[in-house]
Amino acid sequence: MSLADELLADLEEAGEEEDGLYPAGEGAESDGEPGENQADGGLEDIPEEMEVDYSGTESVTSIAKLRHSKPFSEIMDKIGHYVGNQRKNSEVSGPVEADPEYRLIVAANNLTVEIDNELNIIHKFVRDKYSKRFPELESLVPNALDYIRTVKELGNSLEKCKNNETLQQILTNATIMVVSVTASTTQGTMLGDDELQRLEEACDMALELNQSKHRIYEYVESRMSFIAPNLSIIVGASTAAKIMGVAGGLTNLSKMPACNLMLLGAQRRTLSGFSSTSLLPHTGYIYHCDVVQSLPPDLRRKAARLVAAKCTLAARVDSFHESAVGKVGYDLKEEIERKFDKWQEPPPVKQVKPLPAPLDGQRKKRGGRRYRKMKERLGLTEIRKHANRMTFAEIEDDAYQEDLGFSLGQLGKSGSGRVRQAQVNNSTKARISKSLQGLEIVNPQAAEKKVAEANQKYFSNMAEFLKVKHEKEDKV
Repeated sequence: MSLADELLADLEEAGEEEDGLYPAGEGAESDGEPGENQADGGLEDIPEEMEVDYSGTESVTSIAKLRHSKPFSEIMDKIGHYVGNQRKNSEVSGPVEADPEYRLIVAANNLTVEIDNELNIIHKFVRDKYSKRFPELESLVPNALDYIRTVKELGNSLEKCKNNETLQQILTNATIMVVSVTASTTQGTMLGDDELQRLEEACDMALELNQSKHRIYEYVESRMSFIAPNLSIIVGASTAAKIMGVAGGLTNLSKMPACNLMLLGAQRRTLSGFSSTSLLPHTGYIYHCDVVQSLPPDLRRKAARLVAAKCTLAARVDSFHESAVGKVGYDLKEEIERKFDKWQEPPPVKQVKPLPAPLDGQRKKRGGRRYRKMKERLGLTEIRKHANRMTFAEIEDDAYQEDLGFSLGQLGKSGSGRVRQAQVNNSTKARISKSLQGLEIVNPQAAEKKVAEANQKYFSNMAEFLKVKHEKEDKV
């Protein structure tokens, strides 16, 4: 086996593994009910459309067969029957999935998806046919229905672009001006009568299908208030019908958690045809409903989670046929809007506040007489205070020749020219320690003077006799 063959084999194995991870969702029910894969809230697998050239196709009926199909006619006939005979909420009993009108709503909802696909096919057919006459129109009018309406209005005569009231209802004035300028310089050729007739037939079929789709939407919206009134109030009737169709019914929807409900309708791949929106990951029908899309893009995912949670509560109320007038739905919708308004409020204006007082740590302080005495003993003396003071703009004299820069401050600068000792506070004197309190300081001269006085008193020539009293006599 060569290197190229091995590479191809590896690619085939990788493709098989990918198909195993993302099943195609086979086994869908034929009556419009979704299969088990979609009932579990799985991702909807969208097949990528290939660019098909319809220029060689003779008639549009050979490629677009939905308009004349039997299921399409049956569904539209039943919708006409139920629109003429409105039912009351009291007529529904038991599971809502067993009701025939509910089955019709699910089938009609699935039919709208098929109509959209059919419109894409017809648009490609018209584009391929009309590119012979006006090839630049495709880039000027990207919307499929607007393109089809414009082709039907212009036909072979491109001069109708100017002052055309019908075209003004389809396109904007700026687009009409660009189309008219481009039409005057186009290199296209005239179409034959047969080709022009086929184009008109395709355009009429597309407009009929679009009208049928709007009729289905109107019917579904009018009957969703009968099937699920509370759910319809929150997300709208069309979105509620789509959610119920994918979930497999209202009962299954009521059993589903909010995190799975938010993913219903999520698409794994984008259409490679004429899809004008790029699909975001993990976003389903709820993310694309009007109540969520009305918010700024940065709040939409958060809003989708909130709406999904409220839809779960509303679906459980509807599954038990409670609150038929929609009171629970209105309360939940009001709560959602109140939270949306809260999210979009501007932040409060930041007020300029002065800096708070610094928080100094607690210090261990002692009070009382002993602490005050200690501060007095350790405080600066008056001499030290004068030595620390310096006179501004004067050259200081050094106290010693060896210590340059050491001065005596303002000591002795009162005018005498000598060092004057300031008066010292007695409270700042150092106290004698206890070890020195027992020593006696002896003055020799004071002792000699005391001896001389005693001699003069007792042994002088002028001394008198003294009467000495004995201790015994005193005691007697």
